[in-house]
Amino acid sequence: MHLLPGTQLLDIAGGTGDICISSQHQRKQKRQLRAQQCLSWEEIAKEYQNEEDSLDGSHVMVCDINKKMLKVGKPKALAQGYRAELTWVLGDDEELPFDDDKFDIYTIAFGMWNVTHIDQALQEAHRVLKPGGRFLCLEVSQVNNPLISRLYDLYSFQVIPVLGEVIAGDWKSYQYLVESIRRFLSQEEFKEMIEDAGFHKVTYESLTSGIVAIHSAFKL
Repeated sequence: MHLLPGTQLLDIAGGTGDICISSQHQRKQKRQLRAQQCLSWEEIAKEYQNEEDSLDGSHVMVCDINKKMLKVGKPKALAQGYRAELTWVLGDDEELPFDDDKFDIYTIAFGMWNVTHIDQALQEAHRVLKPGGRFLCLEVSQVNNPLISRLYDLYSFQVIPVLGEVIAGDWKSYQYLVESIRRFLSQEEFKEMIEDAGFHKVTYESLTSGIVAIHSAFKL
């Protein structure tokens, strides 16, 4: 994401905040490593004793429609020292409770496949981003390797529902999960929808032969 000081980031379908907390932790470590290259041992020890973790004025808004998920994420973030940097908001992807042109970056990970009206969610993403803002989506996609596709189908339809039954006692929910993921758009179809929402420079990168893909776009 190439975060800069003062970046305002919106993470949609953020759930318990795992991705935000992980990204902030990695950024904190990199910044500490750079800052500690020329420090004495005494100065390094003093840095680790400081519990405040100001990320150069950057701020992350974690938004999810599920109140229970947010209740789990907030204390977890606080326990890891993230206080002022993260805000937790209850909200719907298709009708975001934010002003226009507010955020520098909009992220969503494994949330778009479960949105009822994808076009509306993308329009909302475009609305809340500032001009020059970036849209980043990590999402399930379509496998482009025939062999891996067959193995993936075997695992998805024969193994995942069984694990759901054994671990959670719920076959149907996990069967629905697999089926709904399979119905999600291909890389090119989703790219076209992002473009239709008004975004520019729309690209994608398939990972693991297309099991998931990262989609990137800009509001110009």
